[in-house]
Amino acid sequence: MTADTSGGTVVVAGRSWDGLADAPSAHTEVAVRGGRIAAVGDRVERGGREVIDLGDRMLLPGFIDCHIHTTVEPSALLTAFVGGPATVLALRALPVLRDLLDRGFTTVRDLATFAAEPLTVYLRDAIADGLITGPRMVVAPHLISARGAHGDISTLLAPEYGREIGVLADGPDAVVRAVREEVRAGADWIKFGATGGFGTPADDPGQATYTQQEMDALVAAAADLGVPCTPHAYGDDGIARAVRAGARSIEHGNLASAETLSLMQRRGVFLVPTQYMVLDALDHLGDEDYWLGKDPAEREKFHRYAGELRDSARNVAASDVRIAFGTDAGMFPHEQNWKEFPAMVHTGITALRALRAATSTAADLLQRPDLGRIEPGAAADLVALPGDPFDDIEATGGVDFVMYRGAVHRPIDSP
Repeated sequence: MTADTSGGTVVVAGRSWDGLADAPSAHTEVAVRGGRIAAVGDRVERGGREVIDLGDRMLLPGFIDCHIHTTVEPSALLTAFVGGPATVLALRALPVLRDLLDRGFTTVRDLATFAAEPLTVYLRDAIADGLITGPRMVVAPHLISARGAHGDISTLLAPEYGREIGVLADGPDAVVRAVREEVRAGADWIKFGATGGFGTPADDPGQATYTQQEMDALVAAAADLGVPCTPHAYGDDGIARAVRAGARSIEHGNLASAETLSLMQRRGVFLVPTQYMVLDALDHLGDEDYWLGKDPAEREKFHRYAGELRDSARNVAASDVRIAFGTDAGMFPHEQNWKEFPAMVHTGITALRALRAATSTAADLLQRPDLGRIEPGAAADLVALPGDPFDDIEATGGVDFVMYRGAVHRPIDSP
C-alpha cells in the first residue's frame, strides 16, 4: 500500500458519484490529506500534492458489505461450525480480507464467526493496528440463538458427543447474560436468531425462534450498553417481533410481507436483503450438480418457499424501506459478493438505490456519517472502475483502483 504523503494527494477522474446524488457528475477532483477528503470539485488546489489521474474512470465511495462472514468459507463449513482451530480460521481469513479490499469493499460488518473465541474482534483490531491488510471491520462476534434454532450447531454432531456448539440462550435472563458477554468480548453489534434458516437442518425459516419477551429483553440489554442489534430473520412473524423490540436492521427478511416492510419503514429499521444467495438457489432448484453435497432439507425448503421468496423480493423493490447492501458471503465464495448488486437490480431495485445501499445508506446503518460519501471531512475511501454502473450494474465487479484511509491500496495498473 502506498502511504499517504504529508502533502496529500489529488485524485482526478473523468466521472464521479458521491454516494448521495441522483446521478453521476462529470470531471471531478478530490483532494486528500491525513486520510480524509479535504476538498471536492471540478478543480481543487493542487499545490505540491501528488496527482493520481484515473482517466475516464468513474470514481465512487468505497463499498460497504453489511453482512459477511470473513472466517467462514463454503468449502470448509464443517470446520468453521464444529470447532476448527481458531488459528486456522484466522489464517484462512487473511487472503479473504485482502481480496475484499482489492475489489473495493473498504468496510465490512462481519455478523458472526463460529469459533468459540471472538475471532473477528481480533481481526478487526489487527487491521486497525496495521498488523494485517483488510477492510475496516465492524463486528458481531457470535450469533445468539435459542437451543434447537438457527445458531445451534450442535445438530451437526451425533448426540453421543454430548456437546453444545454456539452461543445458546433461552429465556430473558439468559439472553441478557449472553448480550453482556458479547459486549465484554468487544462486540460492536449484537446478532441474534429471530427465525430458523434454510441451511440448518433442525429449524424452518418461517418459524420465530425467540418470543417477543426474549427479544425485548435482548435488545434492551444491548441498548443499555450502547450497542445496536440485528437479527437473522426470514419469516414474517420473527421479523415483526424484532422490529417491535427495537432492532436497528433486519438481516435477510426474504419472507417479509408488504405490511411488515411498511412497519419497518415507519420505524426506520434498515433491511439487509442478501438477495443474491436466495435468488441463486431459486434459479438452480433443478440443477443436481448445484445441490451436490448439500443437505437435501435446504433444497426442499427453497422449493417450499420459492413463491413467497420471489413475491417478497418484489415487495422490497416496491417498498420505501431503507435497504443496506449485505451478502452473507462465506456461505458462498467471498469473491462473488459483488453479485449482490445485479441481484438487487434484477428484482426491481434501481441501480441508484443499490449503489446507495452499498455506500451512504450502509454508512447510515452503521452510524458512520464519515463513510460512504465523497465529501469534505469523509474518510478517503475511494474506488474507481472503467464502466458505468448506472447503465450496467455489472460494472461494479470491475473495480480496478482502491484508495483506503487516504492511501492507495490498489493502483490502476495492478492486476
